[in-house]
Amino acid sequence: MKTQFLIFLTAIILFACNADPRAINYGQDSCHHCKMKLMDPQYGAEVVTQKGKIFIFDDVNCLMAFIDSKEVTEEDIKHVLITDYDTPESLTDATVAFYLKSPHFKTPMASNIVAFSDYEVLKKHKAEHGGIYLAWGELVTQFK
Repeated sequence: MKTQFLIFLTAIILFACNADPRAINYGQDSCHHCKMKLMDPQYGAEVVTQKGKIFIFDDVNCLMAFIDSKEVTEEDIKHVLITDYDTPESLTDATVAFYLKSPHFKTPMASNIVAFSDYEVLKKHKAEHGGIYLAWGELVTQFK
């Protein structure tokens, strides 16, 4: 009986410490930084800590402000995810995504920056709307 209880207790602890990302609930989730409700499924970001705490953001501006704030240390972050502009509601690894900054993109907090998981798709949008390409390192540097 004690063994079964210990197995049950261990399972609960493991599930409670789940550090997996979750889908953004558009129309319900609010940005951790600016407190605006996320409405447009083409924009959004998420930081997941090693312990499973999830922080939601509505724009690259808010995501970068959070990362720069050191509210959570770099070592405590397990995932940094960004919404893929071309596939709404789809989160991709922000550190390897491709970013396009253009006045054409009317983002929630006016960063004018969108993310793509595919570089060829970014090139298509860049040809249509202009703008400048940014990699993760350039993005982080721009917001410091």
